[in-house]
Amino acid sequence: MVMDMGRDAERGTVELAFQPVAGDFAGALRERKRFNRTGRIRRAALILLAVAWVLSAGVALSGGDRDWFLLIYLPLLTGLLFLVPRLQARQLMKVAVRNGVHHVTVTDAGISMTTDNSTASVNWTAQPCYRETKDAFFTFSDDKNATCFSVLPKRGLRNPADADRLREILQRNLTRA
Repeated sequence: MVMDMGRDAERGTVELAFQPVAGDFAGALRERKRFNRTGRIRRAALILLAVAWVLSAGVALSGGDRDWFLLIYLPLLTGLLFLVPRLQARQLMKVAVRNGVHHVTVTDAGISMTTDNSTASVNWTAQPCYRETKDAFFTFSDDKNATCFSVLPKRGLRNPADADRLREILQRNLTRA
């Protein structure tokens, strides 16, 4: 059996080049809250706020004592809970935009990223979980709040076949969150 080392090495490496946008970070934060502890707490809080508001509105509509504080501030608090991830994404974007174009190499060993101002490497043991959306792949740390993450937007891939190769690398080395 003859092996083409150049071809096999090429299959195990995927390169991306992209300028980050706020949507990348918003997507990562959205995916992170779907499986981490903070996301579960936020969902429970939203449900409790909705139930409290519906009960308060029901009492007010039936002629009972109107609690204006609940009727006004519960929707505002709910809106704030929805707004926080977007605000976080904008802050992350401000930092990322200073670094310029991101050049990322993904291998079976991990992720290496180079920007105009920095270089970083992440082994898979540091971020052993991943999620995929239609626009990007995200890798996450396995602590209870998934505090560390990497964004790998599909628009940064050189060709569409690279998405399949990247998915294979992630499936081989990480667990789906």
